[in-house]
Amino acid sequence: MIHLSVNINKIATLRNARGGNVPDVQKFAIDCERYGAQGITVHPRPDQRHITFRDVELLRPIVKTEFNIEGYPTEQFIKLVISNGADQVTLVPDKPGQLTSDHGWDIKTHLEELKRIIAIFKKAGIRTSIFVDPDPEIILLAPETGTDRIELYTESYARIYPDNREMAVEPYIRAAETAVALGIGINAGHDLSLDNLSYFAKNIPGLMEVSIGHALISEALYFGIENTIQLYNRQLKG
Repeated sequence: MIHLSVNINKIATLRNARGGNVPDVQKFAIDCERYGAQGITVHPRPDQRHITFRDVELLRPIVKTEFNIEGYPTEQFIKLVISNGADQVTLVPDKPGQLTSDHGWDIKTHLEELKRIIAIFKKAGIRTSIFVDPDPEIILLAPETGTDRIELYTESYARIYPDNREMAVEPYIRAAETAVALGIGINAGHDLSLDNLSYFAKNIPGLMEVSIGHALISEALYFGIENTIQLYNRQLKG
């Protein structure tokens, strides 16, 4: 079964726009699990413009499924992940002020840095995943980092999908086949939605988990969060 991890950053963004605690990020995470999500993802950025470091601390005791913390591995981020005992950490190559993730790691350039950081997380018993573009040559280097999984950056798939879904998915199939041959687990995320998820899930060998936030939360405005999570799970079972 492919797991659905709900990224709740947008809920924190909405709360922060007004101040106070509406909507309640912690209650929302509990409800997502209750409605069928198999994981909760958060991406605490240095400016804390959505998920805050305090949110991470409050979420850890109440998330009973997989708690996935993603972000750029500054020393502060590393300490936050380890002190809160994440089940999985997803490393992304974001700049500090970046609006959203827009590319994967150049593993060749950052190999030694990734090896050092991943070793720290593995010593703490935390599963690691690194954000990558669908490039087999990059993925071939992933085992050298020591990572458990990769997360395929799916923006180009989502962008091309409406015009040519076969062309959109083809590089991801090749990337996934490379990861499977290497024994590396496969996650995916970014711009996946109810429109394009089923086709992706059916065609990607070895896919274990998708992390979805923006589209899922936006669709929940129309369908309700309980119904939306169930709709996503149906797409994944497809």
